[in-house]
Amino acid sequence: MPDVDLLIRTAGEQRLSNFLLWHAAYAELVFLDVLWPDFRAEHYRQAIQSYHQRNRRFGAAPQLANHAP
Repeated sequence: MPDVDLLIRTAGEQRLSNFLLWHAAYAELVFLDVLWPDFRAEHYRQAIQSYHQRNRRFGAAPQLANHAP
């Protein structure tokens, strides 16, 4: 099974509870205040939009523009 790219957590919880802990190591996390039974396409689109606005570095440190070696 491939690693997770996006993990959506509902119900306002901001923890993973050991769910796919190793597979989600470099996943982008989205936390929504909506309960799972109320999760709709609009919430999914919101999560996807958030995902596309992120700069994925896969654990690499951000590059500093004025960093001298």
